[in-house]
Amino acid sequence: MKTIIIAGGSGFLGQVLENYFNRKGYKIKVLTRNPRKYNNIFWNGKDLGNWTNELEEAEILINLTGKSVDCRYNEKNKKLIYNSRINSTNILGLAINLCENPPNIWINSSTATIYKHALKKEMTEEKGEIGDDFSMNIAKSWEEAFYSITNSKTRKIVLRTSIVMGKNGGALIPLKSLTKFGLGGKQGNGNQKVSWIHELDFARAIEFLIKNKKLQGNFNLSVPKPTDNKTLMKTIRGVLKMPFGVSHPKWLLDFGAKLIGTETELVLKSRNVIPKRLLDAGFTYKYANIKNALQDLIKN
Repeated sequence: MKTIIIAGGSGFLGQVLENYFNRKGYKIKVLTRNPRKYNNIFWNGKDLGNWTNELEEAEILINLTGKSVDCRYNEKNKKLIYNSRINSTNILGLAINLCENPPNIWINSSTATIYKHALKKEMTEEKGEIGDDFSMNIAKSWEEAFYSITNSKTRKIVLRTSIVMGKNGGALIPLKSLTKFGLGGKQGNGNQKVSWIHELDFARAIEFLIKNKKLQGNFNLSVPKPTDNKTLMKTIRGVLKMPFGVSHPKWLLDFGAKLIGTETELVLKSRNVIPKRLLDAGFTYKYANIKNALQDLIKN
């Protein structure tokens, strides 16, 4: 039985992967600050400890560690966002190199937000434009930390993940709530591209990368054709049978973001991300259409 270690695996995406790979017959161990289950192992995300022994037995290491970006970008939160990603990546790289039999594969999170706001230009791994603001610089630093560590026996992959649509977590939960309260209109002008992936395809893409042993480097995890915000919200309204939805102009979003402690970038940035490397390698999607995905995920 192959073992997968998921660092930072107690959140939404970690649980998606744990459930998926459990069904596939893998043994899953989760590194977490708050161990609650039989397969949870304590770590603090920055220091060596007993958790490093688990890597000796593992086939695969997946690192999802990082403070949520769903917060205000004040100096305290900026520091936590940065440190949680860089420290965990650095300590995992060191732990791998202390192993006699290190994991064969190390898959590290990044984000599709590494690319610039784009309405028309398609952002592929090779030709995507990487910009210069807080979010993009975090992603750049994260990837630089990952690649700066030489792990000669371990294949390394970076996941530039778009918005993961899921039943029990992620962006779809608040969007459903807004829609049910009649607030499910477009956000801003509604033209901004939304790159997304169904939670099942997220897990399947990672399995595909694991099994295809020649693949390494950066991969965009998103559907082949992004939707846009107004189409996304209209589709959610349709699936929930909500006949109307109040739209949110930018000034109202700015006010609301301050009120609930988040940033408008999360809904206003246009993410036009294309998974060219996955497609070129032969990966196929179960849910490439937003309506089909939402009908599967939104079941009363």
